[in-house]
Amino acid sequence: MNQLVQREEFEKYRKIKLLGEGSFGKAYLIERMSDGLMCVMKVIDIGRMSESEKKETLQEAKIIEHMQHPNIVKFIETFKTKKGKLCIVMDYADGGDIADRIKGQKGRPFSENQILDWFTQMCLGMKHVHDRKIIHRDIKGANVFLTKKGIV
Repeated sequence: MNQLVQREEFEKYRKIKLLGEGSFGKAYLIERMSDGLMCVMKVIDIGRMSESEKKETLQEAKIIEHMQHPNIVKFIETFKTKKGKLCIVMDYADGGDIADRIKGQKGRPFSENQILDWFTQMCLGMKHVHDRKIIHRDIKGANVFLTKKGIV
């Protein structure tokens, strides 16, 4: 990670659609051209950041790279673009996020078993993070992703 590869944003990937936008960048659904794997690419414009913000962002990418747990989205790769953007590629959770699931319920409650299942998986993922002396800082429904099989 000390020496990031530099290339074009979507050199090895095909952009499918924009998934979301935040204060620091955008998240795209992409397809890896070599094998058709669906992924998410976070594209962060580090060109306009201060040196301390850049250092923090690169450190965060390095931390994500070392998180390996069934209940944490899998890291695939990180690279810089020639236009000064940091790209972080991760597995795509094809079941959406818990915030969208809650909206989709339209006021109907989830079963107790469903809530306990998701809660247990979230706790296991967070335990993995906390065991490494890392604090998440932005736990919310929109940041809890699911697979179609119900894995957090």
